Amino acid sequence: MRFDVITLFPDLFTSFLKESILGRALSKGLVDIGFTDIRTFGRGPHRVTDDRPYGGGNGMVMKAGPILRALESIERIGKKSHVVLLTPQGQTFEQSVAWELSRQDQLILICGRYEGVDERVRLGHVDRELSIGDYVLSGGELGAVVVIDAVSRLIPGVLGGEKSNLEDSFEDGLLEYPHYTRPRVFHGMEVPPVLLSGDHEKIRLWRRAESIKRTLQSRPDLLKQARLNPEDKAILDRLQGK
Repeated sequence: MRFDVITLFPDLFTSFLKESILGRALSKGLVDIGFTDIRTFGRGPHRVTDDRPYGGGNGMVMKAGPILRALESIERIGKKSHVVLLTPQGQTFEQSVAWELSRQDQLILICGRYEGVDERVRLGHVDRELSIGDYVLSGGELGAVVVIDAVSRLIPGVLGGEKSNLEDSFEDGLLEYPHYTRPRVFHGMEVPPVLLSGDHEKIRLWRRAESIKRTLQSRPDLLKQARLNPEDKAILDRLQGK
């Protein structure tokens, strides 16, 4: 899969792309990431990419021209090329959206800055707007990193285990169960005996119950849309004292 990032600050991504899962995916050729510096497409001796907003107000607005010229310079890969604007006004980025985007051949991520981008970019050249949460960042670069990481994990071969991404939190609408590793006792806290039993069915049931319990305690809102089978519903009823 190909990611293209349109940004004023391409160097912000350098260290992140060298490490861990994403670094290995790049070295194996499972994903490819390119960067287009918006400032390269600014006009005049100072390569201006922003200007004061019409109507007055604080801050500066990113000009449509440099962004559009940067977008037009990017070669489209395959038949599924999707342009995404990272903005606080966008759709909340969730796991279901990550799965949808993972089916594209190419994602072009536009990173806004300052007070935002000229509205005509959004109206005429963007397929989707995304936000990673209800807060304001200095720019869309961190949002782009989140999207790249979350989507890359879903590409076959990127994770070590074939089903690793299917067991993550949010895959079935629930938070993931707790994990333990050695030592068996740490600061007086022991690993739950069921995990040492070797009984795979008991372990599966314990993990499922813990997943539902954790969701009920920390994110009960997720239960409204979670995919619960009859066994899950019985566990939930028991936890709720029904």
